[in-house]
Amino acid sequence: MPAISALRRTLAVIAALPLLTLAACGYGSQAKDDDTAKIAAGAEKIDGLDSVRIGYFGNITHATPLVANQKGFFQKALGGTEAKYAVFNAGPSEIEALNSGSVDIGWIGPSPAVNGYTKSGGKNLRIIGGSASGGVKLVVNPDRIKSLKDVKGKRIATPQLGNTQDVAFLNWIAEQGWKVDAQSGKGDVTVVRSDNKVTPDAYKSGSLDGAWVPEPTASKLVAGGGKVLLDESTLWPDKKFVITNIIVSQKFLKEHPKAVEAVLKASVDTNEWITAHPDEAKTAANAQLEKDSGKALPADVLDPAWESIKLTDDPLASTLDAQAEHAVKAGLLDEPDLNGIYDLTLLNKVLEAKGRPTVDDAGLGVE
Repeated sequence: MPAISALRRTLAVIAALPLLTLAACGYGSQAKDDDTAKIAAGAEKIDGLDSVRIGYFGNITHATPLVANQKGFFQKALGGTEAKYAVFNAGPSEIEALNSGSVDIGWIGPSPAVNGYTKSGGKNLRIIGGSASGGVKLVVNPDRIKSLKDVKGKRIATPQLGNTQDVAFLNWIAEQGWKVDAQSGKGDVTVVRSDNKVTPDAYKSGSLDGAWVPEPTASKLVAGGGKVLLDESTLWPDKKFVITNIIVSQKFLKEHPKAVEAVLKASVDTNEWITAHPDEAKTAANAQLEKDSGKALPADVLDPAWESIKLTDDPLASTLDAQAEHAVKAGLLDEPDLNGIYDLTLLNKVLEAKGRPTVDDAGLGVE
């Protein structure tokens, strides 16, 4: 595989530092088990499995698994096989759990999916579906930054060196004709790598002029007086780009395709239900957030964050490929080999059964 020196350096940095994985929550803590499945009496097990362990983040960008857990959609699809849950705060820990077999299927952002896939030489995971698009914004102090050109010379936070928002911001900076050293963050703009947990307080203290961040951090900054200067969705075709994918271990996919298909069906059904019941779904997601993290989001944060996230079963594969190319252009990644990272066979089977169009893997699917 052609990804050699720079890729290894970047992966080492990302492994050492908790990766954002396109979710706006705290990072670095261990997974939190939440085994609350209720199995219907007499229901048959799928593939003979006692349980399927599903991983996700306690974050609004993971609305699909939050709602599917809260409303029991996963358990309904799995029948007599127990749906068990592990809630993560960090991308590397979810990838590690997937590799060890303590998680079978997970919701995760594109950066950790790409890093996990390339680091294993393409042997540990597959992306099998999409979940969410959008939800990333450049929020600034309106007293210091009036227009996009005013970003030059300012201190702007991203969640993590090499994470997807960091790469997107570096790419945007380059498109303005400005120069920034990707590793140090120093240059025409000072890029401050700041955990989403502390960014709102850092902004409030005045040490930051703004931040390129995902929801709900963006809405927390707006609630604190910030102004949305740019929505990243406006930079993408059709205003769509992947923020959350569904991944599975290759071993589990090979050995238990019926269970994987059941979880994918539950995901598609959940997204349909959320679309049909947006207010009830938002309440359900927030209730599960409170259960998982001990704290629900206030309305002035939840409402705008919820509106900016667009659910999608399509993994938007071409945008993941573009994100990887942006990392290459920023000097954070050598050209990675992503061939085989997708296997959308079961997702397309589920979509076809519903009479819906199939989705595309942008030429990065299994042969």
